[in-house]
Amino acid sequence: MTTGIIFNIQRYSIHDGPGIRTTVFLKGCPLSCWWCQNPESQLSEQEMIFWGDRCIGCGACSTICLSDAIQIKNGIPVTEKEKCILCGKCIEKCPALAREMIGEKLTIEEVIKEIEKDLVFYEESGGGVTFSGGEPLGQSEFLGGLLNGCREKKIHTAVDTSGYISWEILNKISPKVDLFLYDLKIMDSKKHHKYTGVSNEIILENLKNLSSVHHNILVRFPVIPGLNDDDQNIKETGEFLSSLKIAQVNLFPYHYIGIDKYRRLGRTYKLATTPPPSEEKLSEISGILKKFNLNVKLRG
Repeated sequence: MTTGIIFNIQRYSIHDGPGIRTTVFLKGCPLSCWWCQNPESQLSEQEMIFWGDRCIGCGACSTICLSDAIQIKNGIPVTEKEKCILCGKCIEKCPALAREMIGEKLTIEEVIKEIEKDLVFYEESGGGVTFSGGEPLGQSEFLGGLLNGCREKKIHTAVDTSGYISWEILNKISPKVDLFLYDLKIMDSKKHHKYTGVSNEIILENLKNLSSVHHNILVRFPVIPGLNDDDQNIKETGEFLSSLKIAQVNLFPYHYIGIDKYRRLGRTYKLATTPPPSEEKLSEISGILKKFNLNVKLRG
């Protein structure tokens, strides 16, 4: 029985494709974008998140820990991640619900059952299911089974991808997908590597190939001030996309809603002082891209 790791199922989504949608978030991503709003999506395995503002300092988690990974320091439980075996005993014991396991192993059938709960919304709004992440194609066998299940029930499907995957996997999955939401961030390969952890050659080549076999692709462009909103990058993006068969380009303004998650996961957020782009800047970028005869929409 094929299983995968899901870290969230979000209902009533309206920015992840047409109509009212259910967005299923698969865990694991080969990129580590500085602006990622879902840092809990990056690791492919389960992980623990600690809600310090809920903690009452009772020490129950420390006493129950099977691997002696939790120590009480100044009244606050501190977890040594290298010792933690993710047994979940501390979660069960915590009376304040200050600990949470991110990521749940589910079967294809279990996920499809959750998706079916929203069938009435899909039918009334022309919506469906979007598989996001992380990088959903990183769990390609699991994703393929989910797409097959949706197709059997005539549910519209969308896949939100970074494009950083082998063409063999992407090409195999593409006939099962009604709509691709394809992320395109930075054209310069060195800058792309600096801010995402990987170069962009595979991403660009895959988008070229995908656009030749699949004609329902929305490109998602996150606008991050100081990183990718310069005229050169916008013009190079427009020139590249104008040579492909792309249905639409959606501009998504940067925000730092997910910054608190980094603290709870014990990670550093690198763009804490970066402000969201202004409406004027978004309008300017939209204008440049439209000069390349692209269909541009703000936020999607």
